[in-house]
Amino acid sequence: MKFIILGCGSSMGVPRPDGFFGNCDPKNKKNYRTRCSALIKTSNENILIDTSPDLRQQLLRHKIKKINKVLFSHMHGDQTHGINDLRSFYINDKNQINVYADKFTSKYLKHSFSYIFKSFSKEYPAILKLNKLTKNIFINNNKKKIKIKSIEVEHGKVKSNCFIIDQKLAYISDVNKIYNKDYKYFKNLRYLIIDCLWYNFHPSHFNLENSLSIIKKFKPKKAILTNLSPVLDYKILKKLLPKNVIPAHDGLTIKL
Repeated sequence: MKFIILGCGSSMGVPRPDGFFGNCDPKNKKNYRTRCSALIKTSNENILIDTSPDLRQQLLRHKIKKINKVLFSHMHGDQTHGINDLRSFYINDKNQINVYADKFTSKYLKHSFSYIFKSFSKEYPAILKLNKLTKNIFINNNKKKIKIKSIEVEHGKVKSNCFIIDQKLAYISDVNKIYNKDYKYFKNLRYLIIDCLWYNFHPSHFNLENSLSIIKKFKPKKAILTNLSPVLDYKILKKLLPKNVIPAHDGLTIKL
């Protein structure tokens, strides 16, 4: 089983659409960041986390031919606005894709992309089936059931969901507060992938200080910083980090 970081950039990516690189060195390929999404690749299934606006580019880069399930972390555009790109997978096999979202995200998706969830004609059928995001979702890997646990966290004025895969890896792409009652689920994992927008305070994201503080509390074997803005150059950031912490880059792949 593999976990692939398809994109690790903040809401406008790096560079931004206006070409702004900020502090990032454009000569370093690891500073080119598409918006956050990830893929869990098992022997049987491909499970997508979020549909970033850069989803088409991400799927083509990794030659992904099938999506079996989609998990949505929250309702923001940088996590949802690539949803139309899932249409191609329906065209291939005519099977609706199961997607999982909390009630706020579900409401937003149905309102904004109604044509994807409701059939209007034979030519434009519903391609996705919307399901409630429950605390535990199970996927298959070599005939073995793998549990994905979803946990709600705060992300500014909205709630976001993070995911713990097989009690080995936690993916927390958008967060400014993790509830104390849930700390026990994150401790001593193999991998912790955690939001780290920039150096200064932000009302809806962890900054570097917040990320390193939570890493120290949770004690993963390895931590990876994601949702990186143009403020954070890969090489400069890497020099500031403890040995068990690295910045993410698009395409970073973890074997589980």
